[in-house]
Amino acid sequence: MTDLSPLTALGTAEPQALTFGALTLRENSALALASVALRKDAVQPAPFGLALPAPGGWVRDAGIGALWTGPGQWMIEAEGRAEDDFASQLVAQCPGCSVTDQTDGFVIFEIASSAGPDPVERLLERLVNLDLGGFGPGSAQRRGFEHMSIFVIRRAADHLAVMGLRSAAGSIWHALSLAAERQQEK
Repeated sequence: MTDLSPLTALGTAEPQALTFGALTLRENSALALASVALRKDAVQPAPFGLALPAPGGWVRDAGIGALWTGPGQWMIEAEGRAEDDFASQLVAQCPGCSVTDQTDGFVIFEIASSAGPDPVERLLERLVNLDLGGFGPGSAQRRGFEHMSIFVIRRAADHLAVMGLRSAAGSIWHALSLAAERQQEK
């Protein structure tokens, strides 16, 4: 029998990380993801006690996060639980909802700055069309990026996350690292 070993979205045994000056890009392969969609006449749930965000929002409490993805739809994330059956645990928390495991369908890249918010905001200006004045911590937006669709999540003033389709992981990583490298050169 073939010996199978799990690989990250970038095709390596361990998550990738790169540092460019004050910016660090990191593949977050430990994050579990599951989508939640309300069914007809369902009441909006509060999975694990988390109040789900309104459009353009992202919330996190006790290692569980959520971002709004569309009317009556959210992506729920759980740090460090990618190897668990998180979606089945979420089903019990979301009666009357459709829950689908998305962990292997998406990739998350974390972008953090060791020098405050300025490097993160300069990188954002290069990457996507966003009003930075209205995109503070707790915001999440879907945007076009290098002919792909991604979600940009502002986790903190100095921390972003970029979520895209796993099949585009290499292209997203390349574009992010190239933009961060070019920013450092200036």
